[in-house]
Amino acid sequence: MAVSLHQDQELLLSTVREAGAVAMRYFGSGLKTWNKKPNDPVSEADLAVDTMLRERLIEARPDYGWLSEESGQKPGHADDLWVVDPIDGTRAFIDAKPEFTICVALLRQHQPVLAAIFNPATDEFYDAVAGGGARLNGKSIHASGHASLMEARFLASRRTFERHGWMARTAKADFAYRNSIAYRMALVAAGKFDAAISLTEKSDWDVVAADLLVREAGGRVATAEGEPLTYDTGGKRHPSVIATGAYIFDDVVDLLKTRKG
Repeated sequence: MAVSLHQDQELLLSTVREAGAVAMRYFGSGLKTWNKKPNDPVSEADLAVDTMLRERLIEARPDYGWLSEESGQKPGHADDLWVVDPIDGTRAFIDAKPEFTICVALLRQHQPVLAAIFNPATDEFYDAVAGGGARLNGKSIHASGHASLMEARFLASRRTFERHGWMARTAKADFAYRNSIAYRMALVAAGKFDAAISLTEKSDWDVVAADLLVREAGGRVATAEGEPLTYDTGGKRHPSVIATGAYIFDDVVDLLKTRKG
């Protein structure tokens, strides 16, 4: 019997919420950590959450593919792929800062159709369905309608703006930071910030769920050059990522094109 998107959504939301409970058993508890490679930490919590998500989602949908930062790829149906970051913002999690998220998206024919982003430390549960809007804890959210760079609220490094000579156009802007890129993008989707900017490489599992969330909230997601993100079944790398409200997008892209170096 064919599975509906609504059934997949119910499975996703309940599973990610349960995964949040798993994560919180480790949060602030002196957990075991190590480096996968220099400056790339991982913890026992990452693996525990990943295992729980994989067991539940693959057991329920054995024909679907699986792509995770921590457990790699499992072949499956070419049209359906779970894309998972069990803890985005591991460094914050290790430091017991409430700036991490559990991120899961469903790609269907290379397009995100379902997304769940959960910060269990703050009880912020974001979700989105393609064509069905975006929500925070069940209530509809909308990206910012702000259109001025000068007084924008950025989730980005002020030092980066100073280094690239962007402060003349953003002199009255506010700057903040959260460790998880998915969390930063979710905060843009909720209209709490006008733009999130990352000029470093990201993988599919870092951004695909948040991409759908922002777009369903009426925002825009692209590379720093203004190109839309595209996804495949192998875990693509993206050179940069920006998420903005719809009205400030063009000016942000124009600003970033003037960066030095």
